[in-house]
Amino acid sequence: MQQKKVIAFVTGGYSGEAEISYKSAITIGKNLDREKFDVYKIDIRKDGWFYLPETGDPVAVNQNGFIIELPDKTIRFDAVLIGIHGTPGEDGKLQGYFDLQGLPYTSCDAATSALTFNKRYTVAVAAFAGINVARSLHLFRERPLEPAAILDQLKLPVFVKPNNGGSSIGMSKVSRPEDLEAAIQKAFGEDNQVLIEEFITGREFTIGVFQSKGEIITLPFTEIIAKNEFFDFEAKYAGKSEEITPAQVDIVVAEKVREAARKVYRVFNCRGIIRIDFIYNEAAGAPYMLEINTVPGQSEASIVPQQVRAMGWTLKDFYSALIEDALEHK
Repeated sequence: MQQKKVIAFVTGGYSGEAEISYKSAITIGKNLDREKFDVYKIDIRKDGWFYLPETGDPVAVNQNGFIIELPDKTIRFDAVLIGIHGTPGEDGKLQGYFDLQGLPYTSCDAATSALTFNKRYTVAVAAFAGINVARSLHLFRERPLEPAAILDQLKLPVFVKPNNGGSSIGMSKVSRPEDLEAAIQKAFGEDNQVLIEEFITGREFTIGVFQSKGEIITLPFTEIIAKNEFFDFEAKYAGKSEEITPAQVDIVVAEKVREAARKVYRVFNCRGIIRIDFIYNEAAGAPYMLEINTVPGQSEASIVPQQVRAMGWTLKDFYSALIEDALEHK
């Protein structure tokens, strides 16, 4: 009988997005194939990295080699399943650490993770590669711009959001000039950099994309109909949106979205599961990329699990495919 691969499942994180990571961890933990893998859940927090056994006290992880030293044995890993949203699991820091350890992992590499965590750099690379994106401005806390100077370059309405991170925390839609400064300060409350983007009218779609056995696979995509003015944190996590999976669209539109998603995956050299948000603008007859999530949410309410089920896979099959793909890159 083939020996089980030993997998570190990392959760937690150093940012406010840790609460989303813990919700994802519940779903992932319930759907990992324990017949294929020996799984060790590791909580990465600012006060330390800890293995969480099912019974007994947490055990500190030896970060000099990423090993767990138990009384009767030392645990070394074959691969890492990354379930951390925000820093350090989505911004390339952990990926760089695991690269130094020679450990494969289930996400994009360090360079792609760091790039896509920065929304402005993401849209700049996408535009350079011929992927449609909104016009935008990048603000730095130490080099502020007056609202009037911003409105000389961008047309209202605009979205104002923290440049780094996900989960739509600190994001605002601004339709009146007098509201712009407050929205910028709200975003600066979450990050030292802010992205301001022109609003593109159209239907909002979000699509999961992953790689398995050398093939880029697009999941059945979702249309987001926000009950709030846009798809913000409340809409995402407090049920303030309607999500239709699979989206009801004609074949031509569906293929344009899928092809754009595959192109994004290739251009950014992605690995593992990502989720890409698009606005489909009818006038242009084209999808516009909003952002890339390289560690998308996996809670029961999250979109990727909905899409996996819509494809006819079980989550157990899906997480196994992600781990097996990572092991192939060892």
